[in-house]
Amino acid sequence: MSDVPVYMVVNLKVTDSEEYLKYEKGFFPLLKRYDGQFITFDDNPIALEGDAPRSGRMIIFSFPSEQAAKDWWADEEYQALSSYRRAGTKMEFLTMIRGMPQRD
Repeated sequence: MSDVPVYMVVNLKVTDSEEYLKYEKGFFPLLKRYDGQFITFDDNPIALEGDAPRSGRMIIFSFPSEQAAKDWWADEEYQALSSYRRAGTKMEFLTMIRGMPQRD
């Protein structure tokens, strides 16, 4: 399973844009360090169905493997940087979803 991509799905609410901007500035170089790819974000997601529609920012990014995602998360520089995210947002969730293996 280590050769399947993983997707990170995030829902947060920005509460202090200055603190969050510090996080954003450092996020992309660290994402690239682990071969991550930023896919998209949306500040106004549209809920079509469900009991708990999401509000706030939805973010999706990916890594080529579960190990790369775990290494990114465990990176000391990332954890230090994430203090700005924690100070500037209310995190609803950050979830790792495993991709499908390639079909032959």
